[in-house]
Amino acid sequence: MIRTITKNFVALTVIALFATAFRLGEPVPQKAEDVSPLLIGETIPEASLMGMDGKEVNLKKFVESKPTVVIFYRGGWCPYCNRQLKGLQKTEKDLLSMGYQILAVSPDSPENLKKTMDKNTLSYTLVSDASMAVTKKFGIAFQAPERYRKWLSKSSGGKNTENLLPVPAVFLLDTAGKIKFEYINPNYKERLSPELLMAAAKLGKAANK
Repeated sequence: MIRTITKNFVALTVIALFATAFRLGEPVPQKAEDVSPLLIGETIPEASLMGMDGKEVNLKKFVESKPTVVIFYRGGWCPYCNRQLKGLQKTEKDLLSMGYQILAVSPDSPENLKKTMDKNTLSYTLVSDASMAVTKKFGIAFQAPERYRKWLSKSSGGKNTENLLPVPAVFLLDTAGKIKFEYINPNYKERLSPELLMAAAKLGKAANK
């Protein structure tokens, strides 16, 4: 379903999911199509991630310094994710010039994040949500099909014990952690283009002036 973005982004549309409501405490959806993500206008929850150095990254503190582009991707083993991460690298300079910072989140362990960063020559921040606790708080986790479970156990360092995957997603956050734009698509082969991301980022900056 296509949902028009709020008044700050009336020129853009994103894929939004209005399936069976999922919040913490309820069963994680079995299918990507059934997730119920945080919506534009909502504020992100308290959440802790892990950096490549093994140190805790407090998400709210991270976004307090600058507007942030947050990417949730499936892992360094996913070719569609690697393509998206490379495309994001090409836009990083322009995003930085507009005052944004980039944070990419996956179930990968810190060690595997380093491999992804080196393989794709990335310079922005990758963080680990190996237990998928943060992804669940964003409402975009679902049960992985059986064929992915060996990959997930290996890539997460054995910490993804529930065998969950994130629906690939992009969120633009202001410094208060409020969601200004999002793109969430249950079809993992379709990702937000760098061009549309830049358009959303520019409108976001204009709206906040």
